[in-house]
Amino acid sequence: MTVDEVYREEWGRAVSILIRVLGDFELAEDAVQDAFATALERWPRDGVPRNPGAWIVTTARNRAIDRIRRERTFSRKAELLVRLQELPAEEDDVSTIPDDRLALVFTCCHPALAPDAQIALTLREVAGLTTPEIAHAFLVGEPTMAQRLVRAKRKIRSAGIPFRVPPDHLLPDRVASVLAVLYLVFNEGYAASGGPVAVRRDLCDEAVRLAKLVAVLMPDEAEALGLLALLLLQDSRRDARIGADGRLVLLDEQDRTLWNRDAIAEGLHVLDRALALRRPGPYQLQAAVAALHAEAARSEETDWAQIALLYDRLAEVRPSPVVELNRAVAVALAEGPERGLELLADVELPGYHLLHSARADLLRRLGRHQQAAEEYQAALECEMNAADRAFLEGRLAEVTAA
Repeated sequence: MTVDEVYREEWGRAVSILIRVLGDFELAEDAVQDAFATALERWPRDGVPRNPGAWIVTTARNRAIDRIRRERTFSRKAELLVRLQELPAEEDDVSTIPDDRLALVFTCCHPALAPDAQIALTLREVAGLTTPEIAHAFLVGEPTMAQRLVRAKRKIRSAGIPFRVPPDHLLPDRVASVLAVLYLVFNEGYAASGGPVAVRRDLCDEAVRLAKLVAVLMPDEAEALGLLALLLLQDSRRDARIGADGRLVLLDEQDRTLWNRDAIAEGLHVLDRALALRRPGPYQLQAAVAALHAEAARSEETDWAQIALLYDRLAEVRPSPVVELNRAVAVALAEGPERGLELLADVELPGYHLLHSARADLLRRLGRHQQAAEEYQAALECEMNAADRAFLEGRLAEVTAA
């Protein structure tokens, strides 16, 4: 296991433990960063510890103690040192510390923070996404996102926002932001915004795990169940999304024997539980779309007309350019490429490669190869992961040669 892999898997847990003890996001994050910097120095020389996550927590604890002892301005210096020293000093004992990641999610999603700040901070602190990755998810510049994160952490400290899972009477008001966070974390894992890896399994697994915790915590919240169903159904296809050559495999070309049937069965069961509550919402609608894909034994059996209707409803309850893009593709597959192109003409998503690639695919199906090549080229000028880029380069070569 590499330091990078441990970072992806253990960052959120280590930060949450330190935040609970220190009550300070920046101090906790600095301590965990110091621990990973030490790992980069020592592990190549000494080998990876038997329990890498516990090693990170223990090292972060020690770095925080050292930093606080050197600091003269902490008014709570003695109190913080006592609380840090109460953490297990031996790596094998760290596993007994409770997992505070769910509390961290709710703290990051406190209503005192702006919605965008809630999501960005949770992506950073719980999922361990870098500032550039979060900036790309929000389609904003890196300096803008860095300032947003700094302001959010300062707001938590100055407002005295508690580090906890809220009491029952506050949960309904807080769940919408939490679900939005988990949705974005999963999306970054399922289709990485950039880099050499198209599917980041750690982020998918983390989003599903946290979604299950939220669903257990709020068993009567239909949208929490809807999101869990959506993530399970989407995640069931991840092993089929990337071919042996590292290229993206589109849904209609995937080997459906690679789909995880246990995850599909669980997702369908959770969706039934959500729908039984009779409080439909956007996540349930998206889960219903995913269910129609999962239930089609072959691509040709997909009920695209029903999917288009579901996107019509989704566009009513949660309108967005991405929803309109997906709706246009569904309509194109139900009614024909020309109709899809008409709808895509009204979609505005600057710098979004999937819009250009959708247009290119419909033009390719119509035999308009020159226009398709122009759209594939426009798509390749956008940021994306390596698998998406390899797929688009292949399609560009195909239409150019046609």
